[in-house]
Amino acid sequence: MNQNSAVIFDMDGVICHTNPYHSLAFREFFLKRELQPTDEDFAQHMFGKSNSYILSHFLQRPVTGQELLELEDEKESLFRKIYEPHIDPIAGIVPFMDDLAAHNFKLGVATSAPFANLELILSKVGIRTKMGSILSSEDVKKHKPDPEVYLLSAKNLNVDPKNCIVFEDSFSGVSAALNAGMKVVGVLTSHTREELPPCQLYINDYSALKASDIIALL
Repeated sequence: MNQNSAVIFDMDGVICHTNPYHSLAFREFFLKRELQPTDEDFAQHMFGKSNSYILSHFLQRPVTGQELLELEDEKESLFRKIYEPHIDPIAGIVPFMDDLAAHNFKLGVATSAPFANLELILSKVGIRTKMGSILSSEDVKKHKPDPEVYLLSAKNLNVDPKNCIVFEDSFSGVSAALNAGMKVVGVLTSHTREELPPCQLYINDYSALKASDIIALL
């Protein structure tokens, strides 16, 4: 049965708890522009959002085209420099992925972050060979909450969307998975369960999670 089922992971806040370091990078980025967003601003307008949305929101004007590419590269380069010495997977995720693979689940990662960020994390966390699909912001035209990245993941894995379980930590990410017709496990690293759309299960980390728990959701 599980050969026809898949588990797809977002990256930020799901594989690694990167959001505090994104906040630091954005603070440095915006401080250069004499802007000082609050923690509440970041919670509402950064976590789970694409860089085009974040930059346009905080700069209060559309940011597109070549300018978007240049500003995004500046901010994400800051993030990678700040975060690289601190890369650490969320507790229990690697053994959990091993358990899923042992039970014949197909695995994928689907992030709104640029590929360079994903590549950095995959270079430090030993999960790359487990992934049958690896997608980042460059692979889609529409960002979460649009379901494109999850529907494309299901296609890559040759699994019906209704047989996919997604791990997400943000409102837009959970919404994207639900819009794709998938079941969702909410990872409570960035938000409380009350701040997320209804999920089938909620976790703080993966330390007590087993493949059997995912089988029970299908």
